[in-house]
Amino acid sequence: MSAKDAPPPLPEPLGVPVADSHTHLDMQSGTVEEALAKAAAVGVDTVVQVGCDLKGSRWAAETAAAYANVHAAVALHPNEAPRIVLGDPDGWSRQGAREAGGDTALDDALTEIDRLAALPEVRAVGETGLDHFRTGPEGIAAQERSFRAHIEIAKRHGKALVIHDREAHDDVLRILAEEGAPERTVFHCYSGDAEMARICADAGYFMSFAGNVTFKNAQPLRDALAVAPLDLVLVETDAPFLTPAPYRGRPNAPYLVPITVRAMAAVRGVDEEAMSTAIAVNTARAFDY
Repeated sequence: MSAKDAPPPLPEPLGVPVADSHTHLDMQSGTVEEALAKAAAVGVDTVVQVGCDLKGSRWAAETAAAYANVHAAVALHPNEAPRIVLGDPDGWSRQGAREAGGDTALDDALTEIDRLAALPEVRAVGETGLDHFRTGPEGIAAQERSFRAHIEIAKRHGKALVIHDREAHDDVLRILAEEGAPERTVFHCYSGDAEMARICADAGYFMSFAGNVTFKNAQPLRDALAVAPLDLVLVETDAPFLTPAPYRGRPNAPYLVPITVRAMAAVRGVDEEAMSTAIAVNTARAFDY
């Protein structure tokens, strides 16, 4: 195993336990038990396991049912909806997808997300939203239809909504305003600037910061964190992605949350205990556990 592929060492444990508000255990190496044990050893006592498609959402619900300190979020990722509607991204045209029942397939998939969202171990509907980085213009209509449907599902079941927003800030905020956001809405891997953080704060949206807040080129994220109300701030790994510095590029996992928490505390000019306490309280409130 090369150094780049090697898991980073365990950080110093947090004094106040926190939750990883967004992780993908099914995309990480090792077992769920191993991941949870390593996380608990450094003060990360709860994780939110997030589904991105039907298979992953079912797995998230099953895993949350099996482990008391795992909560599930279920959804079709914004980039999944166009794949369902347009069919094979390597071949089918929009017309071909329509003839093959792409819109019906999306409806069927959303029906399954709706069924999963009713389960008690499922605490959120997400990650849903818009991604204008990976999906081109031909996929926008499917993304928006899926996003609006997920908002309705979250509200009807009284679950939190977890937002994926990549290069789509204005449209995400617009659709939330048009549909009426659920009472608890979380911007996962917050990627906006300080101005957007103020808009989210005014709306009562939670902002979850990932390991990229530690990156050298991420000053706009740190500026956003500096103005976000402390009672609306969460932390996440989005593991196996977005490993915090100095381990950027190596595999991420929930046990690395303390690195990001300490970086966040430094940005806010508060001590680690104050930051951890706020994050723990906020995450429990956001996901109602």
